[in-house]
Amino acid sequence: MESLSTFWLSIALFSLILASAFFSSTETSMMAINRYRLKVLSKTNKNARRTEHLLKDVDQLIGTILLGNNFVNIFAASIATILSIKLWGEDSIVLASLALTFVILVFAETTPKTFAAKNPEKIALPASLVIHVLIKLFKPLVWLISRLSRLILKLFGINAQQSSDDISSEELRMVVNDAKPIIASNYQKMLLNIIDLEKVKVEDIMIPKHELISVDINKPDELLKQLERIQHTRLLTYDGSSDNITGVLHMRKVVNLYAKGEFNLDNVLNLVREPYFVPEGTSLAHQLEHFQTQKRRLGLVVDEYGEVRGMVVLEDILEEIVGQFTSNQNESIDEINQQTDGSYLVDPRISIRELNTALAINLSVDKAKTLNGLILEELQTIPKRDVSLKIDQLLIEILQISEQTIKLVKLTKLD
Repeated sequence: MESLSTFWLSIALFSLILASAFFSSTETSMMAINRYRLKVLSKTNKNARRTEHLLKDVDQLIGTILLGNNFVNIFAASIATILSIKLWGEDSIVLASLALTFVILVFAETTPKTFAAKNPEKIALPASLVIHVLIKLFKPLVWLISRLSRLILKLFGINAQQSSDDISSEELRMVVNDAKPIIASNYQKMLLNIIDLEKVKVEDIMIPKHELISVDINKPDELLKQLERIQHTRLLTYDGSSDNITGVLHMRKVVNLYAKGEFNLDNVLNLVREPYFVPEGTSLAHQLEHFQTQKRRLGLVVDEYGEVRGMVVLEDILEEIVGQFTSNQNESIDEINQQTDGSYLVDPRISIRELNTALAINLSVDKAKTLNGLILEELQTIPKRDVSLKIDQLLIEILQISEQTIKLVKLTKLD
Protein backbone atom coordinates (compact mmCIF):
# COMPACT_ATOMS: atom_id res chain seq x y z
CA MET A 1 0.00 0.00 0.00
CA GLU A 2 2.81 2.37 0.87
CA SER A 3 4.64 1.57 -2.36
CA LEU A 4 1.41 2.13 -4.29
CA SER A 5 0.95 5.51 -2.59
CA THR A 6 4.53 6.44 -3.49
CA PHE A 7 3.90 5.41 -7.10
CA TRP A 8 0.82 7.60 -7.43
CA LEU A 9 2.54 10.49 -5.74
CA SER A 10 5.33 10.19 -8.29
CA ILE A 11 2.79 10.15 -11.13
CA ALA A 12 1.10 13.22 -9.64
CA LEU A 13 4.45 15.04 -9.32
CA PHE A 14 5.36 14.23 -12.92
CA SER A 15 1.92 15.44 -14.10
CA LEU A 16 2.26 18.69 -12.17
CA ILE A 17 5.67 19.36 -13.74
CA LEU A 18 4.10 18.81 -17.18
CA ALA A 19 1.27 21.19 -16.22
CA SER A 20 3.81 23.78 -15.11
CA ALA A 21 5.58 23.42 -18.46
CA PHE A 22 2.23 23.89 -20.22
CA PHE A 23 1.42 27.12 -18.37
CA SER A 24 4.96 28.50 -18.84
CA SER A 25 5.02 27.80 -22.55
CA THR A 26 1.48 29.13 -23.00
CA GLU A 27 2.33 32.41 -21.31
CA THR A 28 5.40 32.93 -23.49
CA SER A 29 3.67 31.90 -26.74
CA MET A 30 0.68 34.18 -26.10
CA MET A 31 2.97 37.16 -25.59
CA ALA A 32 5.31 36.29 -28.47
CA ILE A 33 2.73 35.49 -31.16
CA ASN A 34 2.54 37.89 -34.09
CA ARG A 35 -0.76 39.78 -33.70
CA TYR A 36 -0.99 40.65 -37.40
CA ARG A 37 -0.36 37.10 -38.56
CA LEU A 38 -2.92 36.00 -35.97
CA LYS A 39 -5.51 38.29 -37.58
CA VAL A 40 -4.87 36.64 -40.93
CA LEU A 41 -5.11 33.12 -39.46
CA SER A 42 -8.31 33.96 -37.57
CA LYS A 43 -10.18 34.20 -40.87
CA THR A 44 -9.85 30.44 -41.42
CA ASN A 45 -8.68 28.96 -38.10
CA LYS A 46 -10.99 28.57 -35.12
CA ASN A 47 -8.14 28.30 -32.61
CA ALA A 48 -6.63 31.51 -33.98
CA ARG A 49 -9.95 33.31 -33.48
CA ARG A 50 -10.10 32.04 -29.91
CA THR A 51 -6.51 33.14 -29.27
CA GLU A 52 -7.19 36.58 -30.69
CA HIS A 53 -10.23 36.87 -28.41
CA LEU A 54 -8.16 35.88 -25.36
CA LEU A 55 -5.50 38.49 -26.17
CA LYS A 56 -8.11 41.26 -26.11
CA ASP A 57 -8.08 40.99 -22.31
CA VAL A 58 -4.44 40.45 -21.39
CA ASP A 59 -5.05 41.01 -17.66
CA GLN A 60 -7.52 38.15 -17.51
CA LEU A 61 -5.33 35.90 -19.66
CA ILE A 62 -2.14 36.45 -17.66
CA GLY A 63 -4.05 36.20 -14.38
CA THR A 64 -5.43 32.78 -15.29
CA ILE A 65 -2.07 31.45 -16.52
CA LEU A 66 -0.20 32.67 -13.45
CA LEU A 67 -2.88 31.31 -11.15
CA GLY A 68 -2.59 27.89 -12.75
CA ASN A 69 1.22 27.96 -12.88
CA ASN A 70 1.65 28.98 -9.24
CA PHE A 71 -0.91 26.44 -8.10
CA VAL A 72 0.78 23.49 -9.83
CA ASN A 73 4.27 24.61 -8.72
CA ILE A 74 3.26 24.94 -5.06
CA PHE A 75 1.34 21.65 -5.22
CA ALA A 76 4.38 19.97 -6.83
CA ALA A 77 6.62 21.27 -4.03
CA SER A 78 4.25 19.84 -1.43
CA ILE A 79 4.16 16.42 -3.09
CA ALA A 80 7.96 16.41 -3.52
CA THR A 81 8.31 17.09 0.21
CA ILE A 82 5.96 14.21 1.09
CA LEU A 83 7.81 11.85 -1.28
CA SER A 84 11.21 12.77 0.10
CA ILE A 85 10.04 12.13 3.67
CA LYS A 86 8.53 8.77 2.67
CA LEU A 87 11.64 7.66 0.80
CA TRP A 88 14.58 9.20 2.64
CA GLY A 89 13.29 10.75 5.82
CA GLU A 90 12.95 14.31 7.04
CA ASP A 91 16.65 15.08 6.51
CA SER A 92 16.15 14.92 2.74
CA ILE A 93 13.65 17.82 2.50
CA VAL A 94 16.27 20.45 1.61
CA LEU A 95 17.88 18.22 -1.01
CA ALA A 96 14.46 17.38 -2.48
CA SER A 97 13.60 21.11 -2.72
CA LEU A 98 16.87 21.85 -4.53
CA ALA A 99 16.32 18.95 -6.92
CA LEU A 100 12.73 20.03 -7.66
CA THR A 101 13.87 23.63 -8.26
CA PHE A 102 16.41 22.38 -10.81
CA VAL A 103 13.83 20.15 -12.54
CA ILE A 104 11.25 22.94 -12.75
CA LEU A 105 13.79 25.47 -14.06
CA VAL A 106 15.01 23.13 -16.81
CA PHE A 107 11.91 21.14 -17.76
CA ALA A 108 9.04 23.45 -16.74
CA GLU A 109 10.47 26.93 -17.38
CA THR A 110 13.56 27.38 -19.58
CA THR A 111 13.01 24.60 -22.14
CA PRO A 112 9.26 25.09 -22.76
CA LYS A 113 9.56 28.89 -22.79
CA THR A 114 12.44 28.78 -25.28
CA PHE A 115 10.48 26.46 -27.56
CA ALA A 116 7.34 28.60 -27.22
CA ALA A 117 9.23 31.80 -28.04
CA LYS A 118 10.49 30.25 -31.28
CA ASN A 119 7.22 28.50 -32.17
CA PRO A 120 4.43 30.61 -30.63
CA GLU A 121 1.67 29.46 -32.99
CA LYS A 122 2.30 25.76 -32.28
CA ILE A 123 1.72 26.35 -28.56
CA ALA A 124 -0.72 29.27 -28.33
CA LEU A 125 -3.39 28.05 -30.77
CA PRO A 126 -3.97 24.57 -29.25
CA ALA A 127 -3.53 25.88 -25.70
CA SER A 128 -6.21 28.53 -26.22
CA LEU A 129 -8.96 25.92 -25.73
CA VAL A 130 -7.67 24.88 -22.28
CA ILE A 131 -7.05 28.48 -21.20
CA HIS A 132 -10.52 29.47 -22.39
CA VAL A 133 -12.08 26.79 -20.17
CA LEU A 134 -9.89 27.76 -17.18
CA ILE A 135 -10.85 31.41 -17.56
CA LYS A 136 -14.52 30.49 -17.31
CA LEU A 137 -13.91 28.27 -14.27
CA PHE A 138 -11.79 30.74 -12.32
CA LYS A 139 -13.20 34.00 -13.61
CA PRO A 140 -14.30 35.40 -10.20
CA LEU A 141 -10.94 34.61 -8.59
CA VAL A 142 -8.98 35.95 -11.61
CA TRP A 143 -11.10 39.13 -11.57
CA LEU A 144 -10.29 39.68 -7.89
CA ILE A 145 -6.55 39.11 -8.45
CA SER A 146 -6.58 41.45 -11.45
CA ARG A 147 -8.34 44.19 -9.47
CA LEU A 148 -5.91 43.90 -6.59
CA SER A 149 -2.98 44.04 -9.02
CA ARG A 150 -4.34 47.18 -10.71
CA LEU A 151 -4.94 48.81 -7.32
CA ILE A 152 -1.35 48.16 -6.24
CA LEU A 153 -0.01 49.56 -9.54
CA LYS A 154 -2.25 52.59 -9.17
CA LEU A 155 -0.77 53.29 -5.74
CA PHE A 156 2.64 53.54 -7.43
CA GLY A 157 1.27 55.85 -10.15
CA ILE A 158 1.41 53.22 -12.90
CA ASN A 159 -1.38 53.06 -15.49
CA ALA A 160 -2.40 49.44 -15.89
CA GLN A 161 -4.73 50.03 -18.83
CA GLN A 162 -4.25 47.74 -21.78
CA SER A 163 -1.86 49.18 -24.34
CA SER A 164 -2.93 49.81 -27.93
CA ASP A 165 -1.92 47.56 -30.82
CA ASP A 166 -1.38 50.60 -33.06
CA ILE A 167 2.14 50.97 -34.39
CA SER A 168 4.01 54.16 -35.21
CA SER A 169 5.44 55.05 -38.62
CA GLU A 170 8.95 54.24 -37.37
CA GLU A 171 7.82 50.79 -36.23
CA LEU A 172 6.14 50.28 -39.60
CA ARG A 173 9.41 51.25 -41.31
CA MET A 174 11.18 48.58 -39.28
CA VAL A 175 8.58 46.00 -40.34
CA VAL A 176 9.15 46.86 -44.01
CA ASN A 177 12.95 46.84 -43.57
CA ASP A 178 12.77 43.41 -41.94
CA ALA A 179 10.71 42.07 -44.87
CA LYS A 180 13.65 42.06 -47.32
CA PRO A 181 13.46 38.31 -48.07
CA ILE A 182 9.74 38.65 -48.88
CA ILE A 183 9.50 42.00 -50.67
CA ALA A 184 11.68 42.94 -53.66
CA SER A 185 14.06 45.81 -52.92
CA ASN A 186 12.39 48.21 -55.39
CA TYR A 187 8.94 47.56 -53.90
CA GLN A 188 10.38 47.85 -50.41
CA LYS A 189 11.79 51.28 -51.25
CA MET A 190 8.40 52.35 -52.64
CA LEU A 191 6.65 51.24 -49.43
CA LEU A 192 9.13 53.21 -47.32
CA ASN A 193 8.53 56.26 -49.52
CA ILE A 194 4.77 55.92 -49.03
CA ILE A 195 5.26 55.84 -45.26
CA ASP A 196 7.34 59.04 -45.51
CA LEU A 197 4.66 60.90 -47.50
CA GLU A 198 3.14 62.13 -44.25
CA LYS A 199 6.44 63.78 -43.26
CA VAL A 200 7.06 65.56 -46.56
CA LYS A 201 5.20 68.83 -47.23
CA VAL A 202 4.14 70.28 -50.57
CA GLU A 203 6.65 73.14 -50.27
CA ASP A 204 9.43 70.55 -50.11
CA ILE A 205 8.81 69.42 -53.70
CA MET A 206 7.03 72.41 -55.26
CA ILE A 207 8.30 74.27 -58.32
CA PRO A 208 9.27 77.71 -56.94
CA LYS A 209 7.35 80.74 -58.15
CA HIS A 210 10.23 82.29 -60.10
CA GLU A 211 10.38 79.18 -62.30
CA LEU A 212 6.67 79.22 -63.20
CA ILE A 213 5.71 80.22 -66.74
CA SER A 214 2.69 82.51 -66.90
CA VAL A 215 1.16 85.02 -69.29
CA ASP A 216 -1.07 88.09 -68.95
CA ILE A 217 -4.56 87.14 -70.07
CA ASN A 218 -5.16 90.76 -71.12
CA LYS A 219 -2.38 90.62 -73.76
CA PRO A 220 -3.59 88.40 -76.63
CA ASP A 221 -0.40 88.78 -78.69
CA GLU A 222 1.78 87.71 -75.78
CA LEU A 223 -0.53 84.77 -75.09
CA LEU A 224 -0.34 83.54 -78.69
CA LYS A 225 3.46 83.86 -78.72
CA GLN A 226 3.69 81.92 -75.51
CA LEU A 227 1.52 79.16 -76.97
CA GLU A 228 3.91 78.87 -79.90
CA ARG A 229 7.07 78.33 -77.85
CA ILE A 230 5.89 76.76 -74.57
CA GLN A 231 7.43 73.37 -73.76
CA HIS A 232 5.17 72.52 -70.84
CA THR A 233 1.76 70.86 -70.73
CA ARG A 234 0.16 73.67 -68.76
CA LEU A 235 0.34 77.47 -68.85
CA LEU A 236 -0.64 79.78 -65.99
CA THR A 237 -2.60 82.94 -66.73
CA TYR A 238 -2.71 86.11 -64.64
CA ASP A 239 -4.63 89.37 -64.72
CA GLY A 240 -2.42 92.45 -64.64
CA SER A 241 0.11 91.13 -62.13
CA SER A 242 1.93 87.79 -61.97
CA ASP A 243 0.82 87.60 -58.33
CA ASN A 244 -2.83 87.51 -59.44
CA ILE A 245 -3.08 84.03 -60.96
CA THR A 246 -6.46 83.61 -62.64
CA GLY A 247 -6.32 80.19 -64.21
CA VAL A 248 -4.55 77.24 -65.81
CA LEU A 249 -4.54 76.44 -69.53
CA HIS A 250 -3.99 72.83 -70.61
CA MET A 251 -1.97 72.55 -73.83
CA ARG A 252 -3.66 69.31 -74.85
CA LYS A 253 -6.98 71.11 -75.10
CA VAL A 254 -5.36 73.83 -77.21
CA VAL A 255 -4.00 71.14 -79.57
CA ASN A 256 -7.52 69.71 -79.85
CA LEU A 257 -8.70 73.14 -81.03
CA TYR A 258 -6.05 73.07 -83.74
CA ALA A 259 -7.11 69.57 -84.77
CA LYS A 260 -10.75 70.62 -85.06
CA GLY A 261 -9.89 73.82 -86.90
CA GLU A 262 -11.49 75.88 -84.13
CA PHE A 263 -8.39 77.65 -82.85
CA ASN A 264 -9.03 81.31 -82.01
CA LEU A 265 -8.41 83.53 -79.01
CA ASP A 266 -11.96 83.32 -77.64
CA ASN A 267 -11.98 79.52 -77.72
CA VAL A 268 -8.56 79.43 -76.06
CA LEU A 269 -9.72 81.72 -73.26
CA ASN A 270 -12.76 79.50 -72.72
CA LEU A 271 -10.38 76.64 -71.95
CA VAL A 272 -8.80 78.46 -69.00
CA ARG A 273 -9.68 76.60 -65.82
CA GLU A 274 -9.87 78.18 -62.38
CA PRO A 275 -6.70 77.58 -60.35
CA TYR A 276 -6.65 75.09 -57.48
CA PHE A 277 -4.87 76.44 -54.42
CA VAL A 278 -3.00 74.33 -51.86
CA PRO A 279 -2.03 75.64 -48.39
CA GLU A 280 1.67 75.34 -47.60
CA GLY A 281 2.31 72.81 -44.90
CA THR A 282 -0.01 70.23 -46.47
CA SER A 283 1.57 66.77 -46.36
CA LEU A 284 2.05 64.86 -49.60
CA ALA A 285 -0.17 62.07 -48.28
CA HIS A 286 -3.10 64.46 -47.83
CA GLN A 287 -2.39 66.29 -51.08
CA LEU A 288 -2.37 63.04 -53.04
CA GLU A 289 -5.80 62.30 -51.61
CA HIS A 290 -6.99 65.84 -52.44
CA PHE A 291 -5.78 65.54 -56.03
CA GLN A 292 -7.77 62.34 -56.33
CA THR A 293 -11.00 63.74 -54.87
CA GLN A 294 -10.73 67.06 -56.72
CA LYS A 295 -9.80 65.36 -60.03
CA ARG A 296 -6.78 67.65 -60.32
CA ARG A 297 -3.15 67.14 -61.31
CA LEU A 298 -1.80 70.57 -60.43
CA GLY A 299 -2.10 72.95 -57.48
CA LEU A 300 -0.71 76.38 -56.62
CA VAL A 301 0.94 76.47 -53.20
CA VAL A 302 -0.03 79.57 -51.21
CA ASP A 303 1.21 80.87 -47.85
CA GLU A 304 -0.87 82.12 -44.92
CA TYR A 305 -1.35 85.48 -46.68
CA GLY A 306 -2.68 83.89 -49.87
CA GLU A 307 0.43 84.69 -51.91
CA VAL A 308 1.53 82.10 -54.45
CA ARG A 309 4.84 80.49 -53.48
CA GLY A 310 5.04 77.77 -56.12
CA MET A 311 3.30 74.91 -57.83
CA VAL A 312 2.93 71.24 -56.97
CA VAL A 313 1.96 68.65 -59.56
CA LEU A 314 0.76 65.08 -59.23
CA GLU A 315 3.76 63.68 -61.10
CA ASP A 316 6.15 65.11 -58.50
CA ILE A 317 4.27 63.36 -55.70
CA LEU A 318 4.34 60.08 -57.61
CA GLU A 319 8.09 60.53 -58.09
CA GLU A 320 8.44 60.68 -54.31
CA ILE A 321 7.06 57.14 -54.27
CA VAL A 322 8.50 55.42 -57.34
CA GLY A 323 11.55 57.61 -58.01
CA GLN A 324 12.26 59.96 -60.88
CA PHE A 325 10.70 59.33 -64.26
CA THR A 326 12.87 59.17 -67.37
CA SER A 327 11.54 62.50 -68.60
CA ASN A 328 13.22 64.34 -65.72
CA GLN A 329 16.67 62.80 -65.97
CA ASN A 330 18.04 65.62 -68.13
CA GLU A 331 17.02 68.14 -65.48
CA SER A 332 19.01 66.22 -62.85
CA ILE A 333 22.06 66.14 -65.12
CA ASP A 334 21.84 69.89 -65.66
CA GLU A 335 21.53 70.60 -61.94
CA ILE A 336 24.33 68.28 -60.79
CA ASN A 337 27.51 67.58 -62.78
CA GLN A 338 30.18 65.36 -61.26
CA GLN A 339 33.79 66.37 -61.87
CA THR A 340 36.85 64.16 -62.37
CA ASP A 341 38.16 65.00 -58.89
CA GLY A 342 34.98 63.68 -57.28
CA SER A 343 33.44 67.09 -56.60
CA TYR A 344 30.12 68.31 -58.03
CA LEU A 345 29.10 71.50 -59.85
CA VAL A 346 25.58 72.23 -58.69
CA ASP A 347 22.86 74.73 -59.54
CA PRO A 348 22.01 76.13 -56.07
CA ARG A 349 18.32 76.38 -57.00
CA ILE A 350 18.10 72.60 -56.59
CA SER A 351 15.96 71.43 -53.68
CA ILE A 352 17.79 69.97 -50.71
CA ARG A 353 15.68 66.82 -50.91
CA GLU A 354 16.83 66.20 -54.51
CA LEU A 355 20.42 66.94 -53.53
CA ASN A 356 20.27 64.54 -50.59
CA THR A 357 18.94 61.79 -52.84
CA ALA A 358 21.42 62.39 -55.66
CA LEU A 359 24.54 62.63 -53.47
CA ALA A 360 23.44 60.27 -50.68
CA ILE A 361 23.84 62.97 -48.03
CA ASN A 362 21.61 64.20 -45.22
CA LEU A 363 21.39 67.99 -45.22
CA SER A 364 18.63 69.40 -43.00
CA VAL A 365 15.44 70.62 -44.69
CA ASP A 366 14.14 72.40 -41.57
CA LYS A 367 15.75 75.81 -42.21
CA ALA A 368 15.57 76.00 -46.02
CA LYS A 369 14.15 74.06 -48.95
CA THR A 370 16.83 74.81 -51.56
CA LEU A 371 20.61 74.78 -51.49
CA ASN A 372 20.61 78.52 -52.20
CA GLY A 373 18.35 79.13 -49.19
CA LEU A 374 20.53 76.93 -46.98
CA ILE A 375 23.67 78.88 -47.93
CA LEU A 376 21.99 82.25 -47.26
CA GLU A 377 20.62 80.95 -43.96
CA GLU A 378 24.09 79.82 -42.93
CA LEU A 379 25.92 83.01 -43.94
CA GLN A 380 23.14 85.46 -42.95
CA THR A 381 24.25 87.70 -45.84
CA ILE A 382 24.52 87.69 -49.63
CA PRO A 383 27.90 86.02 -50.26
CA LYS A 384 30.59 87.03 -52.70
CA ARG A 385 32.45 84.89 -55.15
CA ASP A 386 35.24 82.60 -53.85
CA VAL A 387 33.52 82.23 -50.47
CA SER A 388 33.60 78.73 -48.99
CA LEU A 389 31.69 77.22 -46.09
CA LYS A 390 31.28 73.84 -44.46
CA ILE A 391 27.85 72.43 -43.66
CA ASP A 392 27.84 69.02 -41.99
CA GLN A 393 30.29 66.90 -44.03
CA LEU A 394 29.98 69.02 -47.16
CA LEU A 395 32.37 71.73 -48.39
CA ILE A 396 30.53 74.38 -50.44
CA GLU A 397 32.47 76.76 -52.70
CA ILE A 398 30.59 79.65 -54.36
CA LEU A 399 31.83 79.97 -57.95
CA GLN A 400 29.40 82.29 -59.72
CA ILE A 401 27.19 85.15 -58.56
CA SER A 402 24.97 87.29 -60.78
CA GLU A 403 22.67 90.12 -59.73
CA GLN A 404 23.07 89.26 -56.04
CA THR A 405 22.04 85.67 -56.73
CA ILE A 406 24.19 82.56 -56.44
CA LYS A 407 24.41 80.89 -59.85
CA LEU A 408 26.88 78.04 -59.38
CA VAL A 409 28.49 76.23 -56.47
CA LYS A 410 31.00 73.44 -56.10
CA LEU A 411 30.31 70.70 -53.57
CA THR A 412 32.93 68.35 -52.13
CA LYS A 413 32.13 65.52 -49.74
CA LEU A 414 34.39 65.42 -46.69
CA ASP A 415 35.30 62.16 -44.98
